[in-house]
Amino acid sequence: MMALVLFLSFLVLIFIGVPVAFSLGLSSLLYLFINDMSLSIIPQRMFGGLNSFVLLCIPGFILAGNLMNAGGITDRIIQFANNCFGHIRGGLGLANVGSSMGFAGISGTALADTASIGAIMIPAMKKEGYGAGFSAAVTASSSTVGPIIPPSLPMIIVGTLASVSIGDLFLAGAVPGILLGLGLMIPTYLISVKRKYPKGERKSFKEIGRSFVGAFWALFMTVIILVGILGGIFTPTEASVIAVLYALVIGIFVYKELPIKKIPEIMLASMTSTASIMLLVGFANLFGWIMVSEQIPQLVASTILGISSNPIVVIILINILLLFVGTFMETIAALVILFPVLLPVAMEVGMDPVQFGVMMVLNLVIGLTTPPVGVCLFVASQIGKVSIGKTTKELLPFLAVSLFVLLLVSFVPQITLYLPSLFK
Repeated sequence: MMALVLFLSFLVLIFIGVPVAFSLGLSSLLYLFINDMSLSIIPQRMFGGLNSFVLLCIPGFILAGNLMNAGGITDRIIQFANNCFGHIRGGLGLANVGSSMGFAGISGTALADTASIGAIMIPAMKKEGYGAGFSAAVTASSSTVGPIIPPSLPMIIVGTLASVSIGDLFLAGAVPGILLGLGLMIPTYLISVKRKYPKGERKSFKEIGRSFVGAFWALFMTVIILVGILGGIFTPTEASVIAVLYALVIGIFVYKELPIKKIPEIMLASMTSTASIMLLVGFANLFGWIMVSEQIPQLVASTILGISSNPIVVIILINILLLFVGTFMETIAALVILFPVLLPVAMEVGMDPVQFGVMMVLNLVIGLTTPPVGVCLFVASQIGKVSIGKTTKELLPFLAVSLFVLLLVSFVPQITLYLPSLFK
């Protein structure tokens, strides 16, 4: 009964527009009041969820991404992608997807990708004659590559929750991320050909090479992070600090587009983003503790396994649940709450924790592009000045590709586990 009160209050708060973090906190507070429990549990559980050395890398990666973005990274990645794909029918749309793949290694979040690349690419696509809904759909769908290709903030959360190597999770996301990006290019091209969207002039190898050199230093940051973590040179937290120093050097001395006087403003914005994420993690940990005390994980596990013990059926049921949750709950909150609940079920049917982590993150980021609370869908639609309904309709072919990649990740373990196995 108390668990029902917890979930109903949370859902009501979500649907009346209360931010997810505060919905988690208020529903947990209501539970404690009804059960006459000490409110000292709140800071204890929140601190317990945040007291992790690994989580310290989150502010570092956020700051590094913001510094690189302010230092001219977005324009250079877009220019390189456009030079590679611009001569193909629908080349600007293909460049949009390619830019997201390049930018993924810098931001690690889908929303940052949508806002940064969308602000440039959506108006440019509309100006060239692409439909507003199509432009927004391409941007929103391709932004989901961000949390899959390393470095990835959701993967860091998964590593913390499951005590799994973050380096392994980063590697495990590389192949699915590339498959997702390349897969999204297929409907982009086919729709562009069908609608006869424009194509630009073919660029010379010299121009492509020049734009690659411009984008190289930005893209190289991902290589430094992966090699350093996997080679045991530094921890993920130390890697985030190195990423910040690297971003400062590249932005100030190489690209020369990062004004020193703008750094305090960037740091303040990064602190705000970090605070919102940490508050979310803290409240989600409190909410998760209540669920454990109410034995919700055991109930979910027994319910799913009670329906079927067939691994294929169980994995499909988990995917359906996560896709549903992803449509209305923020990714990190859903991970903190549901990952400890569902991991034992997944392991019961033979899934590796690393594979399950990638599968869960992919499920939840797909939800970022679907109604009713798909934030990437909303942001892309706002930039494109087009209705949510029209963008959603245009999004359907891209959603089909995302779901196909999700099935591959769910049922073909080597897609996620092959790269990590090479570094054992």
